[in-house]
Amino acid sequence: MFLDRKEEGKLHKGSVLVGYDLGEKYSQISYYVYGEEDADTVATVVGTKQYNIPTMLCKREGVNQWFYGKDAVKNAGEEAMIPVEGLLKLARKGGEIELDGESYDPVALLTLFLKRSMTLLNFITTIEKIHSIMFTVDELDDRMVEILVQASANLGLKTTQIYFQSHTESFYYFMLHQPPELWTYQALACEHDGMRLKTYRMECNKRTTPIVVLIEEQVYDTLVIPEDTEEEETKQGAYRLADERFLGILKRLCEGRIVSSAYLLGDGFREDWNVQSLQFLCHNRRVFQGNNLFSKGACYGLMEKLEPGEVGSRHVFLGKDKLKSNIGMNVLRQGKESYYALLDAGENWYEAERECEFLLEGEREIAFVITPLTGKNIEARQISLSGGSNAPFTRYRLKMSMSAPEKVQVKVTDLGFGELFPPTDQIWEQTFEVP
Repeated sequence: MFLDRKEEGKLHKGSVLVGYDLGEKYSQISYYVYGEEDADTVATVVGTKQYNIPTMLCKREGVNQWFYGKDAVKNAGEEAMIPVEGLLKLARKGGEIELDGESYDPVALLTLFLKRSMTLLNFITTIEKIHSIMFTVDELDDRMVEILVQASANLGLKTTQIYFQSHTESFYYFMLHQPPELWTYQALACEHDGMRLKTYRMECNKRTTPIVVLIEEQVYDTLVIPEDTEEEETKQGAYRLADERFLGILKRLCEGRIVSSAYLLGDGFREDWNVQSLQFLCHNRRVFQGNNLFSKGACYGLMEKLEPGEVGSRHVFLGKDKLKSNIGMNVLRQGKESYYALLDAGENWYEAERECEFLLEGEREIAFVITPLTGKNIEARQISLSGGSNAPFTRYRLKMSMSAPEKVQVKVTDLGFGELFPPTDQIWEQTFEVP
């Protein structure tokens, strides 16, 4: 989502693109320096692969002193310290929270965490060189978009090119930048935080042009990994049960399908509990384990948005946040009928927006052509402009946006036609659904 429509300078060697994975428990920051080979991830300890930044703040009682991340965790147990966890949940809930006798806006606290954590980039670049940033979160609904817009506007960044995407879309862009043999058929990602397993299964429909990519998500709350404090016998029993359940999930996901690669993500896979399931998964598949896929995917998504690559231009991802149909009009241009595109399938619904002007001769109706990329039939939507000007020629301004993945909002304004037919300033507004 644009926070500003101002045109930014083009990418140049040394420009830094930032992918920020904002998680409930942990966050991560990846970056790509334009002109270099690949994206990398910021380590919380220089020279290590410790990428996780605890999404947490801690305040010292009586003074305006705040700690974030690992320092917040370290100080949380001390006297005169007030830990603030669950920053995303607090921001979603809204309202104000009481800390140390004062009221705080939870979105402002989340913004403080973002500001402090982004200082880790000082080891990589200066804030002036950050060209753009992509935030990625688990679920990108209306409320989360609102939170991210508010937080981003208060970060004090020099760039106005700030975007958002879901983990699902970050997985798509990550795979798009992997060798083709890893996603020729289907690819699987399994994210486990120790309490919850979320799976992403990606497949490509190569019978369409462009190639439509779909990702199926599933959430499992019964795959719980025991804490280290549990007794060894209890822990081993829980491991065996988790292994059996995970094996059953994998078999259902892979049954009747060719899965080229699989990715195991999150702290839930740190312990060696998944013996049978891993053996099954590794049969004729490439399997990878890590935890920075989403932040890297955010970087790659930013790269594709700013400078679309050849592979990206041949594919379109139709996730649940996406417009799944092309929307346009059949118009006359220089005496010839042609199709005029308004909104393109694959755009995030909250970014989809178009404004244009057109001229009608006599007619008092406009028609839109809806072309789904999901294989459904082409449809038409009409808007009546009755009750407006009776002039033989009338110019109109059309504004189109979306209020949900399936809901298109249209606003048409009568602009008249020169001095002979002044504008009536009448406005027609309508919302219609698309497949």
